Amino acid sequence: MSSKTITVSVISDLTTDQRVIRICATLQKMGFNVSVIARSFKNSLSLDEYPFKATRIECFFRKGIMQYAEFNIKLFFKLMFCKTDYLLANDLDVLIPNYIISKLKNKFLFYDTHEYFTGVPELKNSHIKRKVWKFFEDRIFPKLSVVYTVNDSVKNKYFDEYRNEISVVRNVPVTRKNNSIKLSKKWENKIILLLQGAGVNEGRGGLELLEAMKYLPENYLLVFIGSGTQWETIKQKRIEWNLQDKVEMIDRLPPAALQKYTALAHIGFSLDSFNDLNCLYNLPNKIFDYMHAGVPTIATAIPEVKFIIDKYKCGILIESNDAKTIAAAVINILGDKVIYEMYKLNCINAYKELCWENESKKLERIYQPYL
Repeated sequence: MSSKTITVSVISDLTTDQRVIRICATLQKMGFNVSVIARSFKNSLSLDEYPFKATRIECFFRKGIMQYAEFNIKLFFKLMFCKTDYLLANDLDVLIPNYIISKLKNKFLFYDTHEYFTGVPELKNSHIKRKVWKFFEDRIFPKLSVVYTVNDSVKNKYFDEYRNEISVVRNVPVTRKNNSIKLSKKWENKIILLLQGAGVNEGRGGLELLEAMKYLPENYLLVFIGSGTQWETIKQKRIEWNLQDKVEMIDRLPPAALQKYTALAHIGFSLDSFNDLNCLYNLPNKIFDYMHAGVPTIATAIPEVKFIIDKYKCGILIESNDAKTIAAAVINILGDKVIYEMYKLNCINAYKELCWENESKKLERIYQPYL
């Protein structure tokens, strides 16, 4: 008997999208024939070797409504002419063509919503754009049979709005051996502070963390690894505030390479704002990446992150992501070596539970009836 095919759509370029890679690898291992359609630009990283098939649609537009329009139109025609048994849409920004194709070709549609999309900070002051996205979400979401998301906060928000049955599959890493890279001379004898992720966007605390370096001694080095809508602004402010010697910026890396840098850090940061719904309901996968590397976390006390930090005692929480609060938290967490080492040990104990080997069983239960 031939395996069933799932065609997966995502607007990321896939190379740094750890959630999509993990889920697709698990589905392939279960026995599905998985084919991913992602997006690429001229400066995109090369695709890695995956256990599933992956292709990308080359796009010109990178910002604004045109980036979504271009990709979705191209995706629609790609889906129209592909042979598949099932469709899997990752987030609202690829849901529309998937839903239309599912109706035209009578194909079952799965939906993985990575966030509370219409609550992102970028839509907060763009009421027309938010209304457009909400218009489509309101008409499609209630008709979806299988929906899963990243945490209980997002699940509960969507359930309150649409009453769908929604499962939770969290963004936890696959357990790997942590091998750090060799320290550069600039990093030697430094206390390394790290903010990583492809979503260094408005509301994620990047600028505030940069400003916090004004209040920390010269032996502290802040490292940003990733990308995002505030990336260029942070680069400019780094120069404007004369922080070049205290702050290093590394463009996004493949997961295996990123993991080696993560292991070098003394503290990892997750600084989502309390002011935007998507940030408030977030549970960033960087929290678990830090944990798997044995790196204590300083995080804003948004509900899902607070639950993890409180339960596993793997870092400290702050009630504001302003610069002085962040700087004070850094001094605090490193001020007591006994407590700091306890946080590191708790990270190691926690990741044995919070790993993809355990979490993937939830995904398998969702898809098993469709094999």
